[in-house]
Amino acid sequence: MLLLAALATPLRSRAQQQGGTARSSHLLLILPFENTSSAPGTEWISEAFPEVLGNRLSTPSLFIMSRDDRMSAFDRLGVPTGAKPSRATIYQIAQQLDADFVLMGDYRVEGQNLTTHARLMDVEKLHLSPEITESGLLPDLLSIQTAMAWDVISYLSPATKVTRAEFIGKFPARHLDAFENYIRGIMATNPQERIKRFKEAVSLDPAYTAALLQLGKSYYSARDYESAITWLAKVPDNDANANEAQFFLGMAAFYAGHMDRAESAFRSVSLRLPLTEVLNNLGVVAARRADRRARGYFQRCVETDPNEPDYRFNLAVELYREGETQNAVRELRQQLAISPDGEARSFLDSLVAGVQPSRLPLERIKRNYDESGFRQLELEIENMNEARLEKIDPASHAAFHVQRGLELLNSGLSGEADKQFREALVLDPTNADAHTGLARSLEATQDLAGARNEARMAIKLKPGADAYLVLARVELAESKPSAAAQEVERALALDPGNAAALALKHDIAAGKHQSPQP
Repeated sequence: MLLLAALATPLRSRAQQQGGTARSSHLLLILPFENTSSAPGTEWISEAFPEVLGNRLSTPSLFIMSRDDRMSAFDRLGVPTGAKPSRATIYQIAQQLDADFVLMGDYRVEGQNLTTHARLMDVEKLHLSPEITESGLLPDLLSIQTAMAWDVISYLSPATKVTRAEFIGKFPARHLDAFENYIRGIMATNPQERIKRFKEAVSLDPAYTAALLQLGKSYYSARDYESAITWLAKVPDNDANANEAQFFLGMAAFYAGHMDRAESAFRSVSLRLPLTEVLNNLGVVAARRADRRARGYFQRCVETDPNEPDYRFNLAVELYREGETQNAVRELRQQLAISPDGEARSFLDSLVAGVQPSRLPLERIKRNYDESGFRQLELEIENMNEARLEKIDPASHAAFHVQRGLELLNSGLSGEADKQFREALVLDPTNADAHTGLARSLEATQDLAGARNEARMAIKLKPGADAYLVLARVELAESKPSAAAQEVERALALDPGNAAALALKHDIAAGKHQSPQP
């Protein structure tokens, strides 16, 4: 993936210079809106626009830049956080972030009325859209912002079939005071103020998962790990914030000494995102528990990112612990060739001298969580693939996504696989393998009704053993072993040597079907 990242930018630039192919997905930067009113206490609304519009506009074809990415770009260019940048500076920021579009605007509060304007900048074409205007009562702020999001979608995708009312209705109402506290919380620079604001938001709206995440992270930053665990654990597994919540739950549990809970949290993230930081942390937790799986985790990290010194250091420590001193020396030398490191140098010198270290160094845990960076890299790779595949016929294009989906599914990344199978079905709705793959990914996320529907559709198009096995496992999950046995027989009729079908048949006959595994 790192190699593909290096190739992504030049390939994209070449396609653009040649008037090339359209990208399948685009990056959108949303700036805080300018407050043109003099009404006191309304300055927080400026930051509310990127928050709400980003949430509403995020789709598989539109990646929204995070607030952290935006703040980092401002810092690199020396732009003060609260400054009103010129359009030339905005263009520079967009280039820094490799954004395709920038959404900017202003708002004015007069009494209980709010009016807002926005424009979309096409960075490549240096073109500004016509002005978008929305207005209404201030208590309806979220609805006004959601309506503006629909305006942006309509501009970018004129063929959209979702009506304005349908789009606004998709998003649940939010307690406005809770929302204000949340925004003031993310803007606060004082840790106590952040905690106070997020606690107030959660008090007013207990299901506000973004506030739960930020409250947990604030406690984690304050090293109150038990409180962090309490709040982060409240974020549901199926929520958009679940991956980040689980990562910081794992970190808090690690520092609190709850290694079982740390492993569970990191493993939850690893099954959904192939982040080496998470894999490394699983290795660190395993090492603390004297679990021999630690070595395998560290080796995979080094194979994936050989230029990250900490991964080689951790592997060296584990190799030495297992008695492989020469291999540990090799890893430490390779690490020091990448970057200087006093601890690694001291450890290496003692091993080369044949002196047993007075204290074995501790493996290094990764504290950074960068899903945004991973998603951007994923986006570039996806666009490269789409540019390469767009000239082939839809059936072959769909087959590529099915194959990629199966690879992800077999790696345990059912969420990522789900996207590939759905993309395949957009290209070729009659692809039975895509329906089967989607059924398996839905089964893995416990969406049994969806898995059953997709498996049946696959069988209707082209009967296959895998689709019948999905139905069999769904029947077992619903405590219907007889029905499951019938589906297994149908699978074996098509593929008599199918190992999974034979194993499932044996388990059903032996009564080992109380907890079927996808």
